[in-house]
Amino acid sequence: MATIKDVALAAGVSTATVSAVINDSTYVSPELRARVQSAIAKLNYTPMLAARNLKRGRSQLIGLVVADLANPFFSRIVCAAEAEVAAWGYSLVVFNSDEKPDNERRILARIRTLSCDGVVLVPVGETLPYERDFEGNPMPMVLFGRVIDGSQFDTVSIDNVSASRQVTNYLLDLGHKRIGTITGLMHLSTGRGRLEGMLKAMEERGLAPQPGHIRAGAFREDVAYSAAREILERPDRPSALYVANGVMALGVMRAVADLGLKCPEDISIASTDTIPGIGGLRPRLTRTEHPITDMTNQALRLLIDRISRGNDSEPRNVVFQPAMVLGESCAPVVVRE
Repeated sequence: MATIKDVALAAGVSTATVSAVINDSTYVSPELRARVQSAIAKLNYTPMLAARNLKRGRSQLIGLVVADLANPFFSRIVCAAEAEVAAWGYSLVVFNSDEKPDNERRILARIRTLSCDGVVLVPVGETLPYERDFEGNPMPMVLFGRVIDGSQFDTVSIDNVSASRQVTNYLLDLGHKRIGTITGLMHLSTGRGRLEGMLKAMEERGLAPQPGHIRAGAFREDVAYSAAREILERPDRPSALYVANGVMALGVMRAVADLGLKCPEDISIASTDTIPGIGGLRPRLTRTEHPITDMTNQALRLLIDRISRGNDSEPRNVVFQPAMVLGESCAPVVVRE
């Protein structure tokens, strides 16, 4: 493998000149620059980027910690982040916490040992651990998708209350009064916000879901499947279900089919968020969607800015609005005499 000394010898210049060309740190005449670049190409020389960056105090690595890589929603974030960090000259290191705070804590420690310049984190825990872990060690960080109350980190999220409110109002406008829900994790802002929006929409119409029509789905397909069966097997089953994310919607649709019911004839279903391939479902799911690429790019722009300028300014909170997408999974209530 060629070294910087080999390049200098081939170009007839000093190693300092080769370094200046590679790093573009000082002026080098066009003729010398051309000789060095020609030698680099001829020898297929690859600079030791990691060593150079560490010498500058930068690793050019960005950590991305997602909550559940089995969920295609998070896979889409990874794909969007890969493209964006490359455009900034960084490399991405991806970790999966699997919705477990202990895993997350170990991952954050690992990110520190890798000397990552910053991290985008989909948080799975509560407020205090984050502030305590990073006290005195201000690694640039942006929280993605989930809000931590009182956090001093930048946050990029979706308006979860608006998302569930839009869907619930749509169901209410179709005449549904008995609306059930499969919720997410209540210790997360996404789970709380989506339930809050649904309840507010119903309260504004003088309605409320029956206690037996609310079940926890934990943002998991298998858990949502079981929860949906519990609701749909009740003699007083609701006429519509609001599902708090796309992965759980798959479990709900599977439960509907296994029980011999039809959507939307027997039960209308709508959700917040989508996943790849869900458009192939029949009937197509009515849902709100996140602008995932825009959200991911915004999070990385905030992070790069923190890496460049430091953590002295106040935390910034960017909230995106969801978009309603109408499918065929919801139908007006049929009043039977």
